[in-house]
Amino acid sequence: MRQDIKHVAVIGAGTIGASWAAYFLSRGLSVTASDPSPGAPDLIRRMVENAWPILMRLGGKADANPNAWRFEADPVAAVAGADFVQESAPERLDVKQPLLARLDAALPADVVIASSTSGLLASRLSELCAHAERVVIGHPFNPPHLIPLVEVVGGAKGSPEAVRAAMEFYRAIGKYPIEIKKEVPGHLANRLQAALWREAVHLVAEGVASVADVDAAISEGPGLRWALMGPHTTFHLAGGEGGMAHFLHHLLPAVTSWWDDLGHPKVDEALQRTLAEGVAEGTKGASTRDLAAWRDAALVRLLEARGK
Repeated sequence: MRQDIKHVAVIGAGTIGASWAAYFLSRGLSVTASDPSPGAPDLIRRMVENAWPILMRLGGKADANPNAWRFEADPVAAVAGADFVQESAPERLDVKQPLLARLDAALPADVVIASSTSGLLASRLSELCAHAERVVIGHPFNPPHLIPLVEVVGGAKGSPEAVRAAMEFYRAIGKYPIEIKKEVPGHLANRLQAALWREAVHLVAEGVASVADVDAAISEGPGLRWALMGPHTTFHLAGGEGGMAHFLHHLLPAVTSWWDDLGHPKVDEALQRTLAEGVAEGTKGASTRDLAAWRDAALVRLLEARGK
């Protein structure tokens, strides 16, 4: 698979694709973007302009050019000359499968096609592709230009060479890729998020705590530790000098008893209203745009602090 990657095609330039484009540019790459929306070029332009100062603070190359991109409405034209393809089309098999097949037919066989899908299986995405072995999942976390994690999945059809090439590419541009070795819906991080949220919804439904207090239980507690280390390492430290072995010996029975009591909430219309009203109350009516701006600014400070 191609190693010396200098030009990336970003296919699908909505919020995720535009964020990818800004990040690739900041790492000294050139980009061709494509999207059926007539507003896509303006979205990319705004994203690059707004994110550029932050991206430079977070390790962007000094000689990176924020204008080293062009737009092609036709996705096949957009991948011409690409060394790597990042696809971020809508999360629907009926959209992604024929799109990936068109890109596959137009590209040399040594160019990796990575899909930003948050939950679809790689082997399903590549069903119509002649070179299914070079189609992998390269799932970022929102916003991609800030969050380091990228989940890479080869699945049943992706070749080890394609997975390795994607991992090396993402690592070379400052991302933190992890390899998901077995195909499962939702990959890894989203499944962990879904498991936590299921219990969070259950606790609200059972009247254990308000939506705001359930959120605070994470953001003011373990969430602060999770920004530094994952659940296994967190509990390793909870075991004191004995580490994980001591934690398992002394606390595993209690933890497994909690597992047995975890809920399976039925999210009916009444519960949906409770959740929506609870979020509105907890955020004091702040707009999603304002909340996202606050989150992103805080993420930058956190990333800089971790880097130090």
